[in-house]
Amino acid sequence: MPRRSVRRPSLPSRQDRDLARSWSANHTSQRVIRRRRLVASALGAIALGVALTVVATGGGGGTKKPGQAPGTKSPPALASKQIPAIEAGLLPWGLPEPLSREVVLPGAGNTVTVVGGYGASGNSLATIFSLDTTSGATALLGSLAAATHDAAGAQLGTRDFLMGGGNPTTVADVESFTAPPAPTGPSSVIGRLPQPRSDASAVTIGNNVYVVGGYDGTSPDPEVVSTSDGVHFSDVAALPVPVRYPAVAALGQKIYLFGGEGVSGPQSGDAVNAIQMVDPASKTARIVGHMPEAIAGASAAVIEGKLYVAGGVLASAGTSTSNTSQSTASTAPAAVSNNATGDVFAFDPSKNTVLRAGSLPVPVAYAGVQVLGSHAWLIGGESNGAPVSSVEMLTPNALFGTAGAVGAGSPFFGAKLLIADRGNNRLLLLDDTNQIVWTYPSDYAAAPPGGFYFPDDAFFAKQGTEIISNQEENETIVIIAFPSGQLLWQYGHPRQIGTAPGFLHEPDDAYLLKNGQVTVADADGCRVLFINPDKSVASQIGTNNVCMHKPPNYLGSPNGDTPLPDGNVLVSEINGQWVSEYTPAGQLVWTVHLPIHYPSDPQQIGPDLYLVSDYSLPGSILEFNREGQILYRYSPPSGLGELNQPSLTELLPSGVFMTNDDYRDRMVAVDPYTQALVWQYGVADKQGTAPGLLNTPDGFDLLLPDGSTPTHPTTG
Repeated sequence: MPRRSVRRPSLPSRQDRDLARSWSANHTSQRVIRRRRLVASALGAIALGVALTVVATGGGGGTKKPGQAPGTKSPPALASKQIPAIEAGLLPWGLPEPLSREVVLPGAGNTVTVVGGYGASGNSLATIFSLDTTSGATALLGSLAAATHDAAGAQLGTRDFLMGGGNPTTVADVESFTAPPAPTGPSSVIGRLPQPRSDASAVTIGNNVYVVGGYDGTSPDPEVVSTSDGVHFSDVAALPVPVRYPAVAALGQKIYLFGGEGVSGPQSGDAVNAIQMVDPASKTARIVGHMPEAIAGASAAVIEGKLYVAGGVLASAGTSTSNTSQSTASTAPAAVSNNATGDVFAFDPSKNTVLRAGSLPVPVAYAGVQVLGSHAWLIGGESNGAPVSSVEMLTPNALFGTAGAVGAGSPFFGAKLLIADRGNNRLLLLDDTNQIVWTYPSDYAAAPPGGFYFPDDAFFAKQGTEIISNQEENETIVIIAFPSGQLLWQYGHPRQIGTAPGFLHEPDDAYLLKNGQVTVADADGCRVLFINPDKSVASQIGTNNVCMHKPPNYLGSPNGDTPLPDGNVLVSEINGQWVSEYTPAGQLVWTVHLPIHYPSDPQQIGPDLYLVSDYSLPGSILEFNREGQILYRYSPPSGLGELNQPSLTELLPSGVFMTNDDYRDRMVAVDPYTQALVWQYGVADKQGTAPGLLNTPDGFDLLLPDGSTPTHPTTG
């Protein structure tokens, strides 16, 4: 289908979002699925650096409160010592080119300032540029006096500072330039460190900058030094374990170092697991704990008062960044970077321990990191031994769980996820660690008569004791017991098309209502049916085989029939891109034509706010109102964020959108405020049946521990 370009104004207002959230707390959003008519299209080359299309009208820009989105509840209150898990996501845009070992400083507004680093060619850079964390736009701000990487950087007042680094040998220079929003211009050398130092970090406490870790190119520099002007330095304390590439952050009035690469003694050249604490007030430094594994090149950030450690490389990578052939701080990225990890840990200062808090979508080491408000931005870094252009987002989100809990960091923490894996003719149930805990059909749950073919959708019913699924091209609907898989009810005749009583023609979105009836959008029959338990038809919207949008008598190939709290249904029609609300008796409540290619499975998430997938390439996730205004659009045109014919999008209780990305063979979850890809199951563009792989997933449902189904609570 032809691509549609759209403009990108601001996101919906906070007031609009709060209204939706309030409505959803009482009614909860509904959902629907679509009809699979399109053929998978060939995908272009995948790149991390992409443009993002986001549309939002009807309100000013709003900022996300962690864990909140339209239609969601506020994060649960945590016990005093609990730490929120991390919601980590990959932005659908990236840096203009790969970059690692740079310095990232606060910029103006939503921007950060990126300084120096390693480029894709392996050379040190002298660039100073801004990066807009809302759009990925970059702007050159100036240049360094000398290209460098592995420097320490900090901001004091209206000045930015770059201290030490290497190119090709370790240097002691301190460069300074004006911090945004004032014009940055070129930097100038204003002073020198007490001795050359690279692979160090800097943190700011009050009016002082502290330079921590690193070496002079050969020998360790264990001394922590402080400065208030970049010219004069004083000794603070000596590290008990001298390291380069530690993850460093200041929490309160203390400085913490996590891991790093040993520079002397028996640990020289190896990652270490020590957690070291520097107390500038007492001028002491000591080991206070240990990481679960030895790690170097990780990133540390304090977000909303909590300290998190992300990424890095493990000791098991086989090793050193300071071998005999690399006596300076330059040359090429180290061999240890081949084993980047995606682990994210939360630090508990009361026990000096770390707790697993989530995972990075892209494992990286030696990345730049900066905190803006409630988000940390992990920029570039190295993965598989080479710099990357990815940008990742981290934000504490109690709805993603608590640090240390099983499943921490999952967008469906504590719940189970049912997937209709259409191309593999099966249903899968995942726990919040992405482990398969149940399948259908299986050795213990036989397929129904006529086989289990083309499962388009699947939904839990009756407090999670039953599952209803429509097999679109098998022309059947089945209800099975869960977890036994016993067949309880079947409607339609396998592989037999028809619209006479007992027959179906491409059934879509079958739901079991609380009154015992089954509702289904019979797409090619051009009708929505309400079927009694005895298989008689209680009522019908549309006329058999008359496929046009002419309400209330005719429907144009309906592919969605989402039940609403008042008993009505939300119907999407393929022919003409219509979404309408009908009563079960067929009375039209409202109808709207949407300016999209192929509406699929609309959901109500507010009093006049609806969610729908655009089943096209590139696909979209959209919010709209009854006037047909598109209030929000997620539609990256390329890269890992691009969707290929997404069929069903739901708003999860954690505040993210989850969608079937049908023809990229994966399930994904997207943060609606940052547009970051925060979860994925399946490998993009790779079909398979092994754990972690899918084939054209076409429907899903969420089951909470109490048996409730938060995305369609009004059904049976």
